Amino acid sequence: MSPRFIEDVKRTHTCGALRQSDAGKEAVLFGWVASRRNLGGCVFLDLRDRSGITQIIVDPQESAGCMAAASELRPEWVIGVAGTVRSRGANANPRLPTGAVELLARDIQVFSRSEVPPFLIEDGVDAREELRLTHRFLDLRRPEQNARLQLRHRLVQRVRRLLDREGFLEIETPVLIKSTPGGARNFLVPSRLQAGSFYALAESPQIFKQLLMIAGFDRYAQIVRCFRDEDLRGDRQPEFTQVDLEMSFVAPADVFAVVEQILQEMFEEALGVRPERPFRIMPYAEAMERYGSDKPDTRFGLELRDVTETVRAHGGGGVEMLQKALADGGRVKALAVPPELPLSRAELDGLEEKVKEMGGRGLTRAKVAADGSWTQTPLAKRISPELRLALNGALEAKADTALLFQFGPARQVNTILGGLRLLLGQKFSLVKPGTHHLLWVVDFPLFERSEETGAIVASHHPFTAPHPDDLDHLESDPLSVRARAYDLVLDGVEVGGGSIRIHDSETQARIFKVLGISDEEAREKFSFLLQALRLGAPPHGGLALGLDRLVMLLAGASSIREVIAFPKTQKGQDLMSGAPAPVSPAQLEELHIAPVGQKNQ
Repeated sequence: MSPRFIEDVKRTHTCGALRQSDAGKEAVLFGWVASRRNLGGCVFLDLRDRSGITQIIVDPQESAGCMAAASELRPEWVIGVAGTVRSRGANANPRLPTGAVELLARDIQVFSRSEVPPFLIEDGVDAREELRLTHRFLDLRRPEQNARLQLRHRLVQRVRRLLDREGFLEIETPVLIKSTPGGARNFLVPSRLQAGSFYALAESPQIFKQLLMIAGFDRYAQIVRCFRDEDLRGDRQPEFTQVDLEMSFVAPADVFAVVEQILQEMFEEALGVRPERPFRIMPYAEAMERYGSDKPDTRFGLELRDVTETVRAHGGGGVEMLQKALADGGRVKALAVPPELPLSRAELDGLEEKVKEMGGRGLTRAKVAADGSWTQTPLAKRISPELRLALNGALEAKADTALLFQFGPARQVNTILGGLRLLLGQKFSLVKPGTHHLLWVVDFPLFERSEETGAIVASHHPFTAPHPDDLDHLESDPLSVRARAYDLVLDGVEVGGGSIRIHDSETQARIFKVLGISDEEAREKFSFLLQALRLGAPPHGGLALGLDRLVMLLAGASSIREVIAFPKTQKGQDLMSGAPAPVSPAQLEELHIAPVGQKNQ
């Protein structure tokens, strides 16, 4: 009886392991047939597993039995091959790590056959994402997809090893929690044992990691799954993963020091470089003024210019729209697009459509002529020469410079011009390939006014500590109070955020009062945290890094769906498994839930 693969004949190498130094050795490989070619009487196979590809040659003069088996093989069949490693000599393939050698087959066994796949299992495949997600287990066989998940694994291991060296304890926190106000919308889970009551899936371990600091654990870390029922986009998923940290007796700089080491480890693993420390620090107000964003992409210039005072000094220059904006307390800002970045009239019209998509009323623009006059603008005959020349000077405009203006409320002006800046940066390829910028954005507002209700709400969460220099106007001018909060930004993408937390019950009560949270509501929602703050809470702070976004950026992927094994679509669907799906009436009854149409029957 001949030896059996797996039981008797064991795998000796993976498909990405063989090198020139292995020539002459016996080897056994297992994997998937990536391709099959019949050339000159010999059959050539590319055998693939997660580590790579090895070329197999089946020569009828060496093994007639192997030739018979190889003639039946088709792509994605799973096989085992035993044979001798030999050099490919002048026929080496420099594009493959294994390209210097091939395996001369002596024995082949078919483990399983495959139907014709719905798309080619290769990189750069031209297949709709919906089709690939429906057959995600096939999509993950593609080398680039496989490599992304392997990179994710290595990054997580580097982070865990660093955190262990730095004295962090990995402690799990609950997934099923009590729903609390504020923050993102929760997914709710009905309780079978407590009729009419619901758990919420934790959107973060925030309260629990604070409680761990109060419990005395000093340094906590967790690679944790979080859940948010929010509208999705390329860098959002309903379930996602954070690198979650909390530390006692720290200032922001202490948190930064640990997180910067994490980023160095991740960059070294993914790109072979270590970013210089300390990372750049930029106040929130500066980021908004210069870039129109609290997550600025600083890899290119084209910064926003504030010309409010120039316009004010000329009384609006005879332009009614500008005069009204100033009278309403608005701002006037501009982007000056230099002649080296030419914009046609059609392209300017296209930018105006983008402005409307961003919620703006339109785009006031002008082209500067050689004599300093303006063309391609309705303002040419309305604006005073004095204001026009003053704006040209303030914006350092040369001939053929395109001036793009926005005026009105500061937030809207910054948002629109910041969005245009990014569009232009992409259009003109202003970012040098391989360039990465990391920076901390600090001194965020502690509160903001809700656009829907007009009420004062927490900009981050209600446990963020106010800046000590601003405590005196917490009640009198809350919108001016800065938070001890910070975000980490990589290439214009927020990849992490955190804060120093409130550690005394008196300050926490003041924050709740500003937010309009009554004592009764505070006790109902946060009683365990408030009690803990009265029982010896250390000063503490932390941060959460978005692991999915970081892997996406470091892997060069365009969406976090590409770095998550089994992602959801932008509609929150799992096309492979069919989730979410209806459940039976019996299941609903067991959970004390009636369909909407039956609730009053």
